[in-house]
Amino acid sequence: MNTRDPYEKTFPVVPPTHGRAFADTWWGHAWLRALEDSALDGKHVKQGRRYARAGAVGAVSVRPGGLTAVVRDPDRSAHRTDVLVQEFTEAEWDRLLDLAAAEAGHIAALLDREVPPELAEDAAAAGVELLPGIGDLDPRCDCGEWDHCPHTAALCYQVARLLDQDPFVLLLLRGRGERELVDELAERSTAEAKADADAPQAPADEGVPAAEVFAAGAARPALPPLPGLPRAPGHPPTLDTETEAETGLDVDAVEFLARAAATEAHRRLAEALAPGHADRAPAAPLTRAEDAVRLAAEAGDFRVRSRLAAATGRSRAEMELAVRAWGFGAAPGLAALEDDWPPGRSELARAGSALAAAWADEEAPVLRRVRARWTEAGTDRQLRLGREGRWWPYRRAAGRWIPSGPSAPDPASALEADPAP
Repeated sequence: MNTRDPYEKTFPVVPPTHGRAFADTWWGHAWLRALEDSALDGKHVKQGRRYARAGAVGAVSVRPGGLTAVVRDPDRSAHRTDVLVQEFTEAEWDRLLDLAAAEAGHIAALLDREVPPELAEDAAAAGVELLPGIGDLDPRCDCGEWDHCPHTAALCYQVARLLDQDPFVLLLLRGRGERELVDELAERSTAEAKADADAPQAPADEGVPAAEVFAAGAARPALPPLPGLPRAPGHPPTLDTETEAETGLDVDAVEFLARAAATEAHRRLAEALAPGHADRAPAAPLTRAEDAVRLAAEAGDFRVRSRLAAATGRSRAEMELAVRAWGFGAAPGLAALEDDWPPGRSELARAGSALAAAWADEEAPVLRRVRARWTEAGTDRQLRLGREGRWWPYRRAAGRWIPSGPSAPDPASALEADPAP
């Protein structure tokens, strides 16, 4: 990597690569979803993916607000290609840095080249979208296309690889270099620790005599404003009282349930306080079987997972498979594993169109369908269509089908996330 100044970095040409996904991290996948969900022409996206695999993207220059590279067509003609990304305002940077500095774990994760999902969720709740969404990747190319063309798509796929290795690339696009960010985080973290230590302790509220409250009658004060979102889930009290628990009471399991409830409450509160929450349809409540898998995904103790498996009629192996599916896509991912549904005519028509478009410019794999599952002939790979319309990759291992990656909007992308050996 070449560095011209603190606010621009140039990454060298990556040689052709085959047989691996462009992104392995959750933030790399989020970047690619922004491209794939925004582009009006899916063929250009697939063509760009092939360009990136073939090594057609030149050195990538990253600076605040944009990416630049020269991308070559198969005939070797070169095109100056840019993708613009909105920089954060000073106010947005203040909010993001305050959130990151408030948790030592966030700073440690960033220094380890990781993006904590909790930081992205907290930032979104504060009105700062760390990762781009639909329409946030603005394409510019001298080939003349006004929307994403194969060249801008290839550049975005290449940058997904860079983001996987170094999420500070995303923060540079948003307007700040790594050295500046690290210094600011250290300064804010130190200042916050000192402020907490120096803050005077408020005297205990003695309350109001009940007689005064009843005497006031209707002259009640207005309710105080609602408190903001806590920085982290609450910590339930420990149940380790150094005394023997009653027979049949699993203290560790009770403590786990308390922690899981606090984490889920914090997540729901963050979701409720996020901008636009009132305009979104509420998510369907989890079934008992789904909620058991959610809990099992958070449980590190195999005994807890075993009890949850037994309570929902699953074997240990089935619960481990369900937890894997949940990790790739929560309730929709679990449904792709366990819901062997028969698609109707309209769903099959849409699926047929998606399959035809996915390999319009190349030889399509031979897929055999049983209900909403398409198995590739001669391989151990399978595609499953979810009721929500997304495609889920599966792979046969040890005689059973296991989830092998997150969902994709089209079948080709889902298969590419799990290349054949």
